[in-house]
Amino acid sequence: MDTYDILLYGSYLLIAIGAFVSIVMPLIKSLDNPKSLLKTVVGIVGILVLFFVAYSISSNEVLPKFEADPFNLTPEGSQLVGGMLITTYVLAVVALVGIVFTELNKAIK
Repeated sequence: MDTYDILLYGSYLLIAIGAFVSIVMPLIKSLDNPKSLLKTVVGIVGILVLFFVAYSISSNEVLPKFEADPFNLTPEGSQLVGGMLITTYVLAVVALVGIVFTELNKAIK
């Protein structure tokens, strides 16, 4: 094991610690104000509902060139990827509309 491997594993550990702390600390802080935790839960549930709607409308068709090596894509995997892509597209459009609306609202005031 050379230095690169040790540093790579160290960076994995630091990423895991950072992810854990970034999730747990806001949860601990929100115990002081449970209403803020409710807003977070509503947001997560909304994104999950959006994903399941996108998953249900996405196609499970797999082209023959993607069924073989190196992809080995199954119909379920294809539908999962399609659902994630549709969810990403919808969230991107919502974000862009929100940005435009906010800027227009600031310009009018």
